[in-house]
Parts: sequence; C-alpha cells; structure tokens
Amino acid sequence: MSQDKIIVHIDRDLEDLIPVFMENRRKDVENLKSAVIASDYNTLKSIGHNLKGVGGGYGFARITDLGADIEAAAKVNDIKTITELIDSYADYLGRVEVVYQ
Repeated sequence: MSQDKIIVHIDRDLEDLIPVFMENRRKDVENLKSAVIASDYNTLKSIGHNLKGVGGGYGFARITDLGADIEAAAKVNDIKTITELIDSYADYLGRVEVVYQ
C-alpha cells in the first residue's frame, strides 16, 4: 500500500474533538479484528453502521464509505471482503493527516 499522507481538511471548530474521534476510530479497528476472529457478524455490522454514520459528520468521507462497505459485507457474512476493508481502514487511519481550516 502507498505510504503517502492523505490530507483531510476539517473545520477548525472541530479541532478539540478530532483527537478523541481518531482514537476511537483506532479502537474500532481492534474491535473489528476481534469480531472477525469471533465470526461475530452482528458486531461487524454494528461497527460498520456506526462508521457510516460518524465519518462524514467530522469530514472523513472515506470512513463513511468504508463503514457502509463493512456493514454490507457483514450482512452477507463475507469475511474475506471484511478483512480487506479492515486492512484498508487501518491503512487509511495510519496515513490520514488533518489540516484545520
């Protein structure tokens, strides 16, 4: 995967909230991985649904997209796709750089 930074422009009014938001998203990755190991599709679906809801509100459209895809894959028990999406999500979180404006 590419090592290039992904720049996301966020409203300066959200500056105090973003560090906690991002830490929670990193916890989501661990929870998703645990749910894969347990074949817990309900948890995968729930986390995906939550990501779909929170990403765009903070300016992270990619999180919304990944959440929707995880939720859809969990509905059909597609563990291979879910695993690939979690890897993409973790990669995204590792490369995203917030620029406040």
